[in-house]
Amino acid sequence: MKKKYFINANIIDPKNSLNEKGGLIINEEGKIEAAGKKVNKNNIPSREKYIDVKENYIFPGLVDMRVFVGEPGYEYKENFRTLSNAALSGGVTSVVTMPNTNPVIDNVSMVDFLKRRGRDKSKINIFPTASLTKNLEGTNMTEFGLLQKKGIIAFTDGLKTIQNSRLMSRIMNSAADLKCLIMQHAEDSDLAKYGMVNDGIISTKLGLQGIPDIAEKIIIERDLTLLEEYSCRYHISQISSAKSVDIIEIKKQNLKFSCGVSINNLSLNENDIGNFRTFLKLSPPLRKEEDRLSLVDGLKNKVIDVIVSDHKPEDEEQKRLTFAQAASGSSGIETLLALSLELYHNESIKLETIIQALTSNPAKILRINKGNLDIGNDADFCIVDINKPWIVKKDNLISKSKNTSIDDKKLQGKVTNTFVNGVELFKL
Repeated sequence: MKKKYFINANIIDPKNSLNEKGGLIINEEGKIEAAGKKVNKNNIPSREKYIDVKENYIFPGLVDMRVFVGEPGYEYKENFRTLSNAALSGGVTSVVTMPNTNPVIDNVSMVDFLKRRGRDKSKINIFPTASLTKNLEGTNMTEFGLLQKKGIIAFTDGLKTIQNSRLMSRIMNSAADLKCLIMQHAEDSDLAKYGMVNDGIISTKLGLQGIPDIAEKIIIERDLTLLEEYSCRYHISQISSAKSVDIIEIKKQNLKFSCGVSINNLSLNENDIGNFRTFLKLSPPLRKEEDRLSLVDGLKNKVIDVIVSDHKPEDEEQKRLTFAQAASGSSGIETLLALSLELYHNESIKLETIIQALTSNPAKILRINKGNLDIGNDADFCIVDINKPWIVKKDNLISKSKNTSIDDKKLQGKVTNTFVNGVELFKL
């Protein structure tokens, strides 16, 4: 591979406090040789060709901490190849995959299979999680130690919550000993039972069973109380309400943990559901505008650490049903960055804070050397025209399933190129 020179770019790399006009040099091994203002036309050997980025932005490759892939068992929804192509078009170069497959990722042989498939079929970095409990049943713990040795990055039951407090205390105790990361989907199952949307005026108007925000609050408070006793690496996958933001802000003063938010809950509210739009049936549900604004403030004030796509592909047959019967979730990995940039364009949050929540923060939580432009690190990055207008059309999406929550939405900001290990794998 020839050495590559990129000049005339706006470079943002939160890990290295880099926010300046400059360039990037990629060496013959696909590693970063130099980054920042010191890379310019005057410092490049005269014989060498360079790529003029034309004042577009260079960001580290995005790290998405919550992605559902259909492989194994649900390949008709998404497989590693289609996921990889969709991710690259959105500037995502590393993903954390959930264990909610068929069979469930809960044993060593399944991990071996998953890693082989990810390596053979994917062009991006795949970091698999395993389930906290056998077959996601919430009763018996999986073998954390063995699975971690096989390369499991974290443990989660994905869409399910550990309801049993005794079991959760055992999980946290084991996690503390093994120094492994626990990711919890915070939702009390009894309070959320049969629920489909946020509990309130909209649920009453539509005649749908609601999910109260206290269902989330109760699990967060319980887990953080346990965390005081069993100090382990703990991450709340995604929060959706103002009450949750308030608790987390208080608890972070004395406790060490992290939390994420879905881009859907940052950008949409329950009013967007309109007349039974099943493509907006999500978990956690979209809540009130006051909740959305509180989440934005939480991200702005760094109470919330990470933005995730919560990419959950579903085929149209599973979505075009009655609201009660429709599957929950939306595909969002290729619109994650563009939708996040909306918060910058409407002056809600600084650009650097948004990029930090999409790159270096998730990498820090996961303890992986991704989401940065460190010298000597793999050259995983994307070039973005942050002002380019475009309209989301589900038929133009690369993902195998087209269940986007923002069909026909006007966005500003588009990934033009994505590189992994210095190789261009996506070009607009």
